[in-house]
Amino acid sequence: MSNLDDQALVERLQAGDQFAYAELVEQHAGQVYRLALRMMGNEADAEDVLQETFLSAFKAIDRFEGRSSLSTWLYRIANNAALMRLRRNEPDQVSIDEPVERDDGDVMPRQFFDFCCLPEDDLMRDEARAEMQRAVDELTPTLRSVFIMRDIEGLSTQETAEALDLSVSAVKSRLMRARLKLREQLSAYFAQGPVIPEARASS
Repeated sequence: MSNLDDQALVERLQAGDQFAYAELVEQHAGQVYRLALRMMGNEADAEDVLQETFLSAFKAIDRFEGRSSLSTWLYRIANNAALMRLRRNEPDQVSIDEPVERDDGDVMPRQFFDFCCLPEDDLMRDEARAEMQRAVDELTPTLRSVFIMRDIEGLSTQETAEALDLSVSAVKSRLMRARLKLREQLSAYFAQGPVIPEARASS
């Protein structure tokens, strides 16, 4: 949706146009549900997040100032709803912002198998896809939300920053940490799988 379309729809929403509310849901429910499902990992919680997102959006529409797109604004609401639900479900989890650093301050993964060049058949097997989804599910919520928005939903770094109310540098840092953690978690699986003989452990 263009910014002009956003503006027209927001004006109708703020005027209390009931058809505009239905249009907002119709246009954006799919992307919000995808994000919620990937964040929560199950349909029931994803549907709850979807409902909470649009209820919150309807209540807050008068405060929407158009500094970001409607889709980015909805992503932000949905992400906050998902994070709140995840934190309620896991009250004793460790800090979600704990960095992975070396003594010199650089973020580095442990040594792992380099699965970047595996044959497509290996990467696309159902088992491999399930393992990759499991690895994404095990990311901390803040790393997961950045990875999903940037690498799965295809938002730009700037859009991701706006959706998560972060600086661009913070998005880049969290995305790097998410990618490194995924490589580390998936390395053992791909190292043991039916990979090509030439594949070697990375140094």
